[in-house]
Amino acid sequence: MSTPQQRIETEVLEALKARDKERLSTLRMLLNAIKNERIRSGEEVDETTFLNLVRKGIKQRRESSEHYRRGAREELAEREEREAEILGAYLPPAVDDDEVAEAIRDFLTAEGLSGPQVMGWVMKEMLDRFGGRADGGTISRIAREILAETS
Repeated sequence: MSTPQQRIETEVLEALKARDKERLSTLRMLLNAIKNERIRSGEEVDETTFLNLVRKGIKQRRESSEHYRRGAREELAEREEREAEILGAYLPPAVDDDEVAEAIRDFLTAEGLSGPQVMGWVMKEMLDRFGGRADGGTISRIAREILAETS
């Protein structure tokens, strides 16, 4: 099985051959982020870290897009959004809110937990369970709603 870095290096070559400048630029930035993380941590980037780097890149591009729109720079905002879409292809399919809510309820019932004081346990368990398929903000929002009902 190849590492995330090897996969992205292969896709950089494919984008280079296809002369897809936007994809090439985006993938090179991702590859640099992977290499920087590998240097920082001193070990190969695993799948979880890779997904975190992808999410971070998407978040940065969405924020940049908002700033460009506020500055009336529509063409730059659209470029940032296209780059976010390119990166989004590397994320696993997201779970829907109902599935997250059901998992939280099942966890609370199985562990006999209730009330807002168990938020940390719920977050840890759900982030471990869903990995890259659900973001922390969504899990947190749903967990708060459910915990408010149980208290």
